[in-house]
Amino acid sequence: MPPPSDIVKVAIEWPGAFPKLMEIDQKKPLSAIIKEVCEGWSLGNHENFALQNADSTNFYITEKNRNDIKNGSILRLTTSPAQTAQQLHERIQSSSMDAKLEALKDLASSSRDVTFAQEFINLDGLSLLTQMVESGTERYQKLQKIMKPCFGDLLSFTLTAFVELMDHGIVSWDTFSMAFIKKIASYVNKPAMDTAVLQRSLAILESMVLNSQDLYQKVAQEITIGQLIPHLQGTDQDIQTYTIAVINALFLKAPEEKRQEMAHILAQKELRSIILSNVIRSTRAINDEMAHQLYVLQVLTFNLLEDRMMTKMDPQDQAQRDIIFELRRIAFDVECEPNNSGSMEKRKSMYTRDYKKLGFINHVNPAVDFTQIPPGMLALDNMLYFAKHHQDAYIRMVLENSSREDKHECPFGRSSIELTKMLCEILKVGELPSENCHDFHPMFFTHDRSFEEFFCICIQLLNKTWKEMRATSEDFNKVMQVVKEQVMRALIQKPNSLDQFKSRLQNLSYTEILKIRQSERMNQEDFQSRPILELREKIQPEIMELIKQQRLNRLCEGTCFRKISSRRRQDKFWYCRLSPNHKVLHYGDLEESPQGEVPHDSLQDKLPVADIKAVVTGKDCPHMKEKGALKQNKEVLELAFSVLYESDEYLNFIAPDKHEYCVWTDGLNALLGKEMTSEFTKNDLDVLLTMEMKLRLLDLENIQIPEAPPPIPKEPSNYDFVYDCN
Repeated sequence: MPPPSDIVKVAIEWPGAFPKLMEIDQKKPLSAIIKEVCEGWSLGNHENFALQNADSTNFYITEKNRNDIKNGSILRLTTSPAQTAQQLHERIQSSSMDAKLEALKDLASSSRDVTFAQEFINLDGLSLLTQMVESGTERYQKLQKIMKPCFGDLLSFTLTAFVELMDHGIVSWDTFSMAFIKKIASYVNKPAMDTAVLQRSLAILESMVLNSQDLYQKVAQEITIGQLIPHLQGTDQDIQTYTIAVINALFLKAPEEKRQEMAHILAQKELRSIILSNVIRSTRAINDEMAHQLYVLQVLTFNLLEDRMMTKMDPQDQAQRDIIFELRRIAFDVECEPNNSGSMEKRKSMYTRDYKKLGFINHVNPAVDFTQIPPGMLALDNMLYFAKHHQDAYIRMVLENSSREDKHECPFGRSSIELTKMLCEILKVGELPSENCHDFHPMFFTHDRSFEEFFCICIQLLNKTWKEMRATSEDFNKVMQVVKEQVMRALIQKPNSLDQFKSRLQNLSYTEILKIRQSERMNQEDFQSRPILELREKIQPEIMELIKQQRLNRLCEGTCFRKISSRRRQDKFWYCRLSPNHKVLHYGDLEESPQGEVPHDSLQDKLPVADIKAVVTGKDCPHMKEKGALKQNKEVLELAFSVLYESDEYLNFIAPDKHEYCVWTDGLNALLGKEMTSEFTKNDLDVLLTMEMKLRLLDLENIQIPEAPPPIPKEPSNYDFVYDCN
């Protein structure tokens, strides 16, 4: 008799019959179990039957996933995947509209199962679906005017089935014809299209563009920004999200030389103002997926600055030198002198004097200042924009500093170059968008030249902070550090407009920054005397144990992880949690992200902690070594970890954020008896240790703690004394 672990007690349903209670021996072949079930109901041809979960998924039981069956599961005897695929393949070709619609509806539902999907694709089912789309289901399209809802549903289920089948990654996107692409594009370009059809068409186009450079070229020929814009002006946030996703995909895959051209078209079509009024300032709350797409658009827009940021100035290029002459002309209200006016030495002396007043490092040839990359020519672009669009502020700043004789002048040229470099670092210009980030700033959608305006606000802040600090040229780096802190603190508050950003900076003066630093320093005071250090060492093991318990408690609560696919909005979820006795990891797939904890009973899979061999992170993870987009994404690499267990099996994770990554890697290492080394552990240890130290030292306030212990007093002359406890 096999051990109890190999026996699973289940209920099996069959339409029109009472469910059967059965014990399944997991060592027996699945075909033998199905044969036994069929014989119990006197059903022949058992090879035409299969078992599937009788839950909302209806996934087939296979040799690969049979170990997911747990005691108390309800299964259903049904036709085999091959048989079902064959039947649906025939039904979707029915001449009856109602029969066809019902068949496509069943196909859309069944296609979520990879076992069925493989069988249907083997029957060349994808080709059949694409032919139906390419032909435009012509026969039914003629009836569209009188049967519009039915036609919309027919096409919607066809596209849903196509999307679900492609999501399994069995077939390459490169296999589809131009006729199919044209038809999908026509659904996007057509006004008043059914919402479900439009949504799936946009999803298909996005996947095509992201998964194939060749398909990008074909889609780009069929879809224009002007045709996508109307979808942003509607009220359906899902449609708006898919539309921005398609724009982002086209932007991301466009060759370098075409991106500037595409940005020009986006500006002409007023994409920014449409997004601002219809999405950001809409009465509806922005969901995570929309926030991510806005963040991606923001990053791609700022990345257009990379070319100028990485372009050195050519000191011999007259057109570039003319920009510096223009800065001088605007600041000092002088016209370019003719070549024959005065001696060459006199003119050189005058230029050198003015360039010094403008704050350049190289007074003789300021073009040399712009040979540093980054920020390259981008800094000069920003300076010229400031001089032309905020002329009064520019002239006031230059003249105010050039007339000072006390060595406290703020060098405009040097400051602008370093500030541009700093702003590029803050906004991560040139870096690819992160897969999981939602960090978009509404204020950057309020102006067509948002980066230049951002610079103009910050250069005036730098000048103000310089004066408040009474800085000299030796203090330049200190001033830049303070300005960076001011900008970062203002950005954290996510101002809705550039004016709001400016007012936040007004409240973050140098004096206020000093107060904040002082407050933080007091909260993180570092006690260096030997008695205090010894006390810290004594307390540290208790605090580490406390952190360990917290991590394990969090693992017991569990976390929902995302299975990232090529189409983000079709992501699937799975949940993992530790058992209360810390001996087993329970995990299983979910239909959607849960609102609270998921009970252990609803998680199908188990992994004993005793079987875990190691925890690996980043590039060492098996799923990060596979080919694909994930491998290229630095952000995903930083959130990836895997649990290796017996027989060289592994459980792969991609944490939703850095905090969950640290919690899980710490908790798993704690379970294995290893050291917890994450950044969050170090931070928690520091915070808790400092708090505990302060609590223990409350009674010693204002008492100076000596560096050395006090001397031991001499022994008494006699011991003839007693202490009466009464």
